[in-house]
Amino acid sequence: MSAKHNELYPVFLKVSELQVLIIGGGNVGLEKLTFLLKSSPNAKVTMVSLTFAPELIELSKKHHVELIKSSYKKSFLKDKHLVIICTNSLKVNTKAYQHCKAKKLLVNVADNPPYCDFYMGGIVTKGAVKIAISTNGQSPTLAKRLRQFLESVIPNEIDNLAENLNVYRNTLKADFSTKVLQLNELTKNLLSK
Repeated sequence: MSAKHNELYPVFLKVSELQVLIIGGGNVGLEKLTFLLKSSPNAKVTMVSLTFAPELIELSKKHHVELIKSSYKKSFLKDKHLVIICTNSLKVNTKAYQHCKAKKLLVNVADNPPYCDFYMGGIVTKGAVKIAISTNGQSPTLAKRLRQFLESVIPNEIDNLAENLNVYRNTLKADFSTKVLQLNELTKNLLSK
């Protein structure tokens, strides 16, 4: 069987400047919130659910996440940019998904790839350096294992390197093409080990 080409386009969203809605407050909601806040601790998140897992309540207090104890209503989509749906009701998930699509909102329905505009893949963060991993929604476990591997082999000092290269780049007095050539020459031995 041949591998399917991954056509996803990776982006890094400034979720501290966007309004995120998570519909569902159970274990999957906790997982999605934890993942989001691990990468972006200042994300602006509202969560809607009839019940919330105790760990989710604690996490929400630490990160100023707004919890609304209610069943899903279309009005909760107002002024939102990104929606993650993770209730245990297929009917609610489908209805919320359809509302999101009608409003042209980016949406992810947990564990339902055909109902996802985006996936929350594995992320490796070392200071200012962030690497996202995608398996095209096919294997979150593989993305997790790759994340663990990269976290173990990428040194924490990579952040210092990025900072130093930025300082050096700002000292270069040349056009863009020349700067690229100079930075390529300076960094070509980084991966030689």
